[in-house]
This record gives sequence, structure tokens and C-alpha cells, in this order.
Amino acid sequence: MAKKKNIVYMCTECGGESAKWSGQCPFCGEWNTMVEMKAQEIDESDKRRRSAAEPGKRASANRLRQVEADTHQDRLDTGIGELNRVLGGGIVPGSLTLISGEPGIGKSTIIMQAAVNIAKKYGKILYVSGEESEEQLKLRADRICPDLNDDFYTLAETNIENVAAVTEEMEPKFLIIDSIQTMYSQAIDSAPGSVSQVRECGNEFMRIGKVRNIPIFIVAHVTKSGELAGPKTVEHLVDCVLNFVGERNQDLRILRSFKNRFGTTSEIGAFEMGEHGLAEIKDLSKRFLEDMEDGAQGSMVTAVYEGTRPLLLEVQALSAPSGVGFARRTAIGFDNQRLNMILAVLERQAGLSLQEQDVYVNVVGGFRPDGTSTDLAVALAIHSTYRGISCRKDTLALGEIGLTGDLRRIQYAERIIKEAARMGFRRVILPKSQARRLGDLKAAGAISGTESGVSLLGVKNISEAIAAYQK
Repeated sequence: MAKKKNIVYMCTECGGESAKWSGQCPFCGEWNTMVEMKAQEIDESDKRRRSAAEPGKRASANRLRQVEADTHQDRLDTGIGELNRVLGGGIVPGSLTLISGEPGIGKSTIIMQAAVNIAKKYGKILYVSGEESEEQLKLRADRICPDLNDDFYTLAETNIENVAAVTEEMEPKFLIIDSIQTMYSQAIDSAPGSVSQVRECGNEFMRIGKVRNIPIFIVAHVTKSGELAGPKTVEHLVDCVLNFVGERNQDLRILRSFKNRFGTTSEIGAFEMGEHGLAEIKDLSKRFLEDMEDGAQGSMVTAVYEGTRPLLLEVQALSAPSGVGFARRTAIGFDNQRLNMILAVLERQAGLSLQEQDVYVNVVGGFRPDGTSTDLAVALAIHSTYRGISCRKDTLALGEIGLTGDLRRIQYAERIIKEAARMGFRRVILPKSQARRLGDLKAAGAISGTESGVSLLGVKNISEAIAAYQK
């Protein structure tokens, strides 16, 4: 289609356009601001555009302060509380979400469960499968979602042009692509899953979602190292990147957000894989501590704050004489370099001789906490197993360890102590400066209820912490 050149007049003050010249702008009323511009008709077949402008019309810039934003735009409720939590309260209309994870981890399962709930509440949804046939999807749906309704549509297709045509015809409330590595555009000769195909398909789904205000979930594969397969461009295009992790021999699944334009990236969602799909885990702290033994050596409880909730974790440590020429240092769920630093501090400040000891540290439950609030619990667990001292089950340890052996403050200590009290803990070992502040709040009545019965043991360094946990 040939492009026709036209003459338009644009106001340099407000950006308004008019087909006729006039000394006064018909939009903002300013005088002598209309200038002649050469404009070209936009080729309607150009699918690379992601502008919300109507096809065939030229895009124009607007002043940001004059843009009317819908701050009360309703999010779509997925019917799954843990998924809503990670997304920031639900699915934003017109958003593009990428969900990744290892094969068999539960990506398609959680999306299908959410799709069934959305279909019941909002209307038509379209599940596009490039890997499974419609019969295979029906078999899975019968197993995990027996109460399907007539608004759940499925399409076994890999051609992006056909998917776009069906989407424009149906106008679904929710679109699912499983997976983007199987999609291809006939405009590109390369095979599905190649860099160019994934980039082109990502752009097309972005255009569909933004122009038609349809939220889209895209399933993506991961590499052997656990990273998202395909070009990084797709991660930059989407509004939200979710990652599903968990051990295949365990039923616990953790959903994390690596990128979220409409919410925080610190929230996590916890699920349990069962025969009939994924079930939410409401009390994750209880799940992590339910098998903990009282009086065990090398076992200590700590806590981290994830998003809007505290999580209590059990840290286990084991030290044993090394039978080879060099000592092993192995950590599961804890940073290995930080473990080496803590071992050096224990040798220097607490008098432990660990040069010929194999040391193993494990965060029970397969969870990998971020931050440094678990440092003190790891150090005390190592000291316990090395000295053969039993740890009390009602004691929780919090704090970051510095190179000098001193303890540093952590965030959200008040909320963590409240969660510890709910779980039945009676003693919390934490940095002295933070314990003093919390003690002042308790005396002033700012901390009340169940958390007021918890004893706060303030310690200044690792030596005082060792003495406190042995009492």
C-alpha cells in the first residue's frame, strides 16, 4: 500500500492538529502557534506498532499532566489468593505476564486453575496451547478443574497470525499462551523458538494486550541453569515476570516475582502440589517448622520478611572431622560465600577451630531466603553442632553478623516478633540496639497482645549471642 503525503497544521503549544490553517489554535486558543507539517498516512498493515492510536491514524504526543489515568481500574481476581498476592492484588487489564519454571513444576496447572476462576467471574477466556492437543487439555482440566463452564475456550495453534485473528474475533477477558517457544510468525522464515521468532511473537502479544486491553499470560521455558530461555528482549517487554520453583521430589512450590510494574517484587506465593492440582499454603511458617525436634543439636529457628508477611524457618548445621586433605563447606538455601565469612568470624571471635571440620548448612523446606537476617541463626547452629549443645525449640535468633563479630539491625523486627509469638516462641535473640528500642515500645504500650509475652534477649556480638542461647 502506497503512503500518501498530506499537509496538516499543528499547534506548537498544545500539539493539536487541524486540516485547515487558522491564526488561532482551535484547541488551546493560542495565537500564531499553528505551523505547517507534512504528514504521511500510516500503513494499516504495519503490525510492529504498539500504539493505542486507531489504525491508519498518526500518533501524537500528549502532556503527561493532562493524561487522565484510571487509578481505580479494577484488577481481575484470579480466585487464588497466593497468586493475587504475588501479582500485587490481581491481574491488571492489558498487562503482559511471563511465567517460567522447570518442566513439570506446575506452570500450566496454576494458570488453568486461575483461568477457570476468571471464566466463571468475568466471561470468556482463551487458552492457546502450542504443546498439547485440545484432548490433552481436557484431560488435565477434568483432573484439576472438574467444574468447567462454557466460557472456557481452547485453541491448539502455533501460528501467531491465526491466534491474533481468533483473539480479535472472540475478544476474551483473559488470554493464555502456552508456550511462547512454540509460536511462530509466517513473516519470518526461522524455526519456532528461535530468537527472531520469540521476539516477533512477544511484540505481537504486547500489541494485542495493550490495544485491546486484554491481560495475557505467557508460559516460557527455562534453560538447564534455570534462566529464562530466549532473548532478554521478551523480559523487557512484559510487565511482570513470575518464576515457579520447587523440588520435583517434594510437594512445596514457591512462586516469586522478578519484575512487576504494578506491584512489589518481594512477595512470594506458597503452594502444595497434590493429585487435584495446586493448593494454597496459608500458614507457611507452620509448614516449615512442623517437623522440628526440641533439643536437637545444630538446629536453630530464624525468620525473614517476604513482601507483607514474616516467615519462620529452621536452619540446620552439621560439623564433622574432615576425612580428606581439605574441609568441605556446603550450603543449601544459604549463600556459600557468606557461610565462609561466618565460619571465619566464629574461629576468630568464638574460638572455634573449624579448619579441619566439614561444615554443612541447610535451610529446611527447600526455601532460599534473601537478605542477611539469618546470619545469627546459622552461626549459632554451627556452634551448637560443634560443641554438642542442644538448642531450645522456643528460641528464635535474628541478626546480621559483621566481620568484627558485632550484630546489626534487621528490618520489620516488630512484625517478626509478633509472628514468633503466634507460633509459640518465648525467646528472641536479636541485636542489642534493636532490643532496646523494642523494649521502649513495649513499655510505652506500642507493643501489646501476644507479642508482649516474648522475652527479648539483646546481644551486642556473637560471643554474647552464644552465651544467651545456652541459657
